[in-house]
Amino acid sequence: MIKRVLAATAALWWGMAPPAAAQDFPTRTINMIVVFAPGGATDVLARIVAQSMTRTLGQSVVVENVTGAGGTIGGTRGANAAPDGYTLTVGSLGSHSASASIYRNPGYDPRELQPIGLIAGTPMFFVVRNGHPARSMQEFLAIAREAPGRVSNANAGIGSTNHLGCALFSHVTGVRMNEIPYRGEGPALNDIVAQQVDSACLLAPAAVPQIASGTMRGLAVAATTRNPNAPNVPSAIEAGVPDYVFQGWNAIFAPRGTPPAVVARLDQALRAALDDATIIRRIDELGSMPARADQRGPAALQALVRSEVDRWATVIRAAGIQPQ
Repeated sequence: MIKRVLAATAALWWGMAPPAAAQDFPTRTINMIVVFAPGGATDVLARIVAQSMTRTLGQSVVVENVTGAGGTIGGTRGANAAPDGYTLTVGSLGSHSASASIYRNPGYDPRELQPIGLIAGTPMFFVVRNGHPARSMQEFLAIAREAPGRVSNANAGIGSTNHLGCALFSHVTGVRMNEIPYRGEGPALNDIVAQQVDSACLLAPAAVPQIASGTMRGLAVAATTRNPNAPNVPSAIEAGVPDYVFQGWNAIFAPRGTPPAVVARLDQALRAALDDATIIRRIDELGSMPARADQRGPAALQALVRSEVDRWATVIRAAGIQPQ
C-alpha cells in the first residue's frame, strides 16, 4: 500500500515538473538560421548576438545562412523545425512581416511563430556605385527620370526589407529603375562595390562600413536626421526626398510550441547580449540601434510583428506591389 502511494506521489510529482529537456536547456549546439546571405545587416547582427548568447548559454550558437525568396525559404525551414529551442530564425521586417502580403504562400505566418526578441532597429541608406555620375540625390533623380528603367537598382530579394525600402523610394520620388533581386543584401552590396549595378537600398550595418571606406557613396539616409556613423550622408530632408523615411529591424524567432522555459532562457540570453557594453558599441558602430529595454522580450516582439504585418499590407497595396 505504501509503495503504491509513493509511486503515485512520484508520478504526480514528475507529471507536474517541467520536461527535462526544458529544465536542462541547452545541452547541445543551437542552430541559428539567418534568412539572407552572409554580409548583410541580418547576418551581421545575428553573428554579433550569437557570439554573446554562446557565452551565456554555455553551448555554441551556430549561424546557418538559408537564402532565397526574400528570406521566406529560411523562414519556412525555421518555422517547421522541432519546437525545442535548438533551431532559431533571425528575420527582418521583410521576411517576418511584409512577407505575409508579398507572397501568396510564404510557408508560415509570422504572427504564429514564437517570438524571442528584437535585436535592433536599422536605418536604410540609398547608395550608388563609386563610378556613377550622380554626386547628389537630385542629380541621381534627374538621371533616373531622363531614362526610366535604365538605372539599375539592387535589392536582397522580392519582399526583403531592402526591396521594400526601394519600393518606398520609387513611390515617393516617382522614378522607375531596373530592379535586380539578389539572394541577400551581401551579394547586392558586393555588386555595388564591383560597380556591376548603379544603386541600392542598404541597411546601415551593410552600408556604413562601405561608405566609411569609400567603396560606395551614400546619397541619403532614410531618416529625418543624419546618422552619426555616416555624418557626411544627408538626411532624407536634406537630400530633397523628405518622405523617404524608413527603418528596418531584425529579430529572433522560434517555432510555435517552443516550451515557455526554453523561451525564457533564450530571452534571458538575448537580453544579456543587449546589456553588454561591447555588444552595444558594436551595433552602434554599424549604424543600428540596439533594442531598448521596453522593446525587448517575446511580448514586445509579438506586438511589433502584428502591427507591422497590418501596416505593410496597407503600404504594399498602395504601392501596387502584386503578390508573388
